[in-house]
Amino acid sequence: METLVIHDQSLELLPEKAAHLPDQKALLISDVHLGKSETFQRFGIPISSQVNQATLNRLRQACDRTGAQQLFILGDLFHAKVGMVDEVIDSWLKFLAETQLEAHLILGNHDRGLLDFLSQLSVTCYTTPIDFGPWVLSHEPLPMSSGVNICGHIHPCVRIGRGSDRLRLPCFYWEKQLNRLTLPSFGEFTGGYDVAIGHHATAYVVAEDVVTPFG
Repeated sequence: METLVIHDQSLELLPEKAAHLPDQKALLISDVHLGKSETFQRFGIPISSQVNQATLNRLRQACDRTGAQQLFILGDLFHAKVGMVDEVIDSWLKFLAETQLEAHLILGNHDRGLLDFLSQLSVTCYTTPIDFGPWVLSHEPLPMSSGVNICGHIHPCVRIGRGSDRLRLPCFYWEKQLNRLTLPSFGEFTGGYDVAIGHHATAYVVAEDVVTPFG
């Protein structure tokens, strides 16, 4: 775990690829994409449905680590309507029932068309960014905000090493000049976008059970 102090507020970056706001007892995650494997299955591509349970198990681990009471999903909880089969929905509802988390979802580009359905799944939905104390939570990165923007959508990754020893790893991406923290994609079965590490940007790379800063 890596702890940042931004504007006198603590924010913990967890190896589960979640951020924790201890003062608010809140977990922040983004780009979960539940049901993505089932979406691919509909098109004849054999992807294991165990991906969903592995994602939720990791989220439960983050809950156990922090004792969080609130969960904020910064977009793309589900991948597509065709992937929202009974098994996927039941797993999500079972997770909420067992953890008793108060769940909030800022709609992302993958789930904006599912608002009527999502509101029935024990989650409070928002169609625009929300202010949460000193933080501004959104799906897409905001060009300007009144506070520290925490967002998703990009699926940031970095490449480390050379030649055959190169690794591509997910990261939390802090851009100091823009006052913005982009979370890694939380889902097990998602792609990534390579980000630059420069004088004003730090990548907090997730590898196994460690979060390591680069930059």
